[in-house]
Amino acid sequence: MAEVEAAAPLLDAPAKGDAVRRFLGEPGHHMLIAYSVDRRPIGMVTGVEMTHPDKGTEMFLYELSVDEASQGQGVGKTLVKALADVARDTGCYGMWVLTDDDNAAALGAYRAAGGQEPSTHVLVNWDLSEQGATN
Repeated sequence: MAEVEAAAPLLDAPAKGDAVRRFLGEPGHHMLIAYSVDRRPIGMVTGVEMTHPDKGTEMFLYELSVDEASQGQGVGKTLVKALADVARDTGCYGMWVLTDDDNAAALGAYRAAGGQEPSTHVLVNWDLSEQGATN
């Protein structure tokens, strides 16, 4: 929990304590944090193992973040490769991520870590929050 709080600047929004505990407590949920030489969090990646009856288990790369000062130094690539290692070690047959086509930094890290783009996809989203329910 303390490591996630220390890495909070790498998240999109403030960490929610109960969500952090649930994420970290779930088997198959992974969070890897990269640190500078002075032990400051400079990057993180999260992944979730997903299992389907006819496919087996794959790793969904949920989020990758590298602080601005550390971008372009291979931190993202290293984190993605480390998550791929976790996926391999836990028996996943593959790993995937969805990102925007204009996210050059993320695409660069994914490609550098060996990711391929075999096809184009369409994202279909449901907003199940209270705010989305009023729309």
